[in-house]
Amino acid sequence: MKAFITASITDECLNELKKDMDVIYEPWRETGIIYFDVKELVEKLDGIDIFITETDDLKKSELFEKTELKLLISCRGDPFNVNLRAATENQIPVLNTPLRNVEAVAELTIAHMLMLARKLHNVERILHSDEFELIDFDDYINYLNQFQGFELYGKTVGIIGLGQIGRRVADRLKAFGSKFLIYDPYIPDELANEYGKKVDIDVMMKEADVISLHTVATDENDNLINEDRIAMMKKTAIIINTSKGSLIDYDALFDALKENRIAGAALDVFPMEPVDEDNEFLELDNAIVSPHIGGDSFEVVERQSELLLKDIKSWLNKKKPKHVMNPEVLKE
Repeated sequence: MKAFITASITDECLNELKKDMDVIYEPWRETGIIYFDVKELVEKLDGIDIFITETDDLKKSELFEKTELKLLISCRGDPFNVNLRAATENQIPVLNTPLRNVEAVAELTIAHMLMLARKLHNVERILHSDEFELIDFDDYINYLNQFQGFELYGKTVGIIGLGQIGRRVADRLKAFGSKFLIYDPYIPDELANEYGKKVDIDVMMKEADVISLHTVATDENDNLINEDRIAMMKKTAIIINTSKGSLIDYDALFDALKENRIAGAALDVFPMEPVDEDNEFLELDNAIVSPHIGGDSFEVVERQSELLLKDIKSWLNKKKPKHVMNPEVLKE
């Protein structure tokens, strides 16, 4: 049995796998190769039984037709990087690692919210810049006025998508004394009522002080937050996106921020990634930009390592893995 691993896993997981198979470990964080092209990947998978990946593009059917894989693990909650139909047609079980990053994304969302509300990004920028100068008390007062922010206590937070991450964000915000409006057509009213009031998205856009996106990207919700809905927001409102870049019309959002028609935005995801120095939001004082680091924590690597190791052990022992996307290919 031979495994090729491009995902990041813990040393403990790697050592356990080496007890049962030969392992080629080339994590993308160390090699700098986020994904191989099809030809390179087919060559890399020659003679490989198990492939453990996180970022590789496995949408081409020839990857499954031209290799002899027996097991594929995508270290993602939703392995959209895998052609599940092609894997199934070639009788290859596909395992995933659900919920591996939900805590990390929820915490970053709260961090972005607090930074934006209290203008900590501007405090940091100015105090670390050459323009910072504090000579007398008048300077201090000017900075106090410039950095005055708002509290989350008593504010209305709109949660778009009350899934695993959306609920965790709301759970954490309860401690701040926030109130909630929920937009999620796919959840029962009973669940929404545990947090707040289930409303139409346009109502949320008009009434929320903070809007946080946690829904999946589909054709249906492409540009869900469009120019018209951005125009509905309060001038004092802020919006947080740690979900998908396709959910917001970023051109319209940029214009609204630049013209101070809304108070601010914190963005961890963009339609085009990775973020580079030309990203236009970097020039705005009322915007926080981070380079898609929502799931970038040590604990995420630990969590996915534990999940995949347990499932591989089950598969090796002829037992059904817990997190298999196409269980129909497993032989009884």
